[in-house]
Amino acid sequence: MRCSTPFLSASEAARQLGVSTKALRLYEQRGLVTPARTVSGYRTYGPDEMNRAAEIVALRALGLSLAQVAQVLKGDPQSLEPALAAHEATLEAEIRQLVDTIAKVRGLRSDLARGQTPADGELARLLNPSSEFTTAFDLPWPWGGERFELRDIRPLNYIIGPLGSGKTRLAKCLAENMPNAVFLGLERMQDGHAEIVARLEADAAVKLRVDQTLAWLIGEGAAESEALIALLVELESEGPSAFVVDMVEQGLDQATQEALIVHLRQRAKVGGRPLFLMTRSTAILDLAAIGPDESILFCPANHSPPTLVAPYPGTPGYEAVATCLASPEVRARTAGMIAWRPQAA
Repeated sequence: MRCSTPFLSASEAARQLGVSTKALRLYEQRGLVTPARTVSGYRTYGPDEMNRAAEIVALRALGLSLAQVAQVLKGDPQSLEPALAAHEATLEAEIRQLVDTIAKVRGLRSDLARGQTPADGELARLLNPSSEFTTAFDLPWPWGGERFELRDIRPLNYIIGPLGSGKTRLAKCLAENMPNAVFLGLERMQDGHAEIVARLEADAAVKLRVDQTLAWLIGEGAAESEALIALLVELESEGPSAFVVDMVEQGLDQATQEALIVHLRQRAKVGGRPLFLMTRSTAILDLAAIGPDESILFCPANHSPPTLVAPYPGTPGYEAVATCLASPEVRARTAGMIAWRPQAA
């Protein structure tokens, strides 16, 4: 990668690389790239730094943790081979899907030649396969039975709202009405170390996946904990078609939350099972980092029906979502607190 501009500011470099300035700062903190400094102390990225950063971005896109990226950049290719193998498998799956889509198009053209029109919804599914993932149900209290329909379910979805907005009831309804979905409540952390070990020993395949994911997360800066392992045991289990997770950040420190959401975003890109994450943490729901595979489902305080909120300042509901979020430090201090409500007259 060669730059037309000799030196770029951090924001310019991030924009050209397609990452956030926060990501660049993280690469610097981990010693992966060292930008120069202006006389005023501002970071500046020249051609060498940009080439280095572009390599880091490419390795991250292949799914490598920060620790694995560091190993590859030091000349150790051990971590690169399985990442390339996984990328190859993803590309082959995309080719198979494309071949299948071409066959469907040919079938539709043959039907048209015989005067037969496509069935309802067939064209929509052809052009947007993700539109097949939909759910609809009557909303419970406090909404009073209003019909709720969610179309085009993304791989990664956030459920957010102020205390008392009904978001937990919405989350449980989603799990109940999506085929073979599972609600992961806070009781997932009640199992002690012995119970978690027993579950892993009972299923070697799940244990292997948990161990691999945990190693990746630790390489990304996460801290191993029973809360994290309990969550991974559930997410790596076979069978459920979707997961709805209550307060996904519970019991996880900031570095672990940041590592976890990076992992879940990578998982979403390769077509993992849909995830619905209840959260109030800015480390989990970073409004500046929302991608095309993600959506925000907001439950208003006035008990209006839940709505999808676009992650752009000025859009309806954006400021309300932002006010519901707090830093991991604040979330830790307020864990378990219940909002005071006046008694009804």
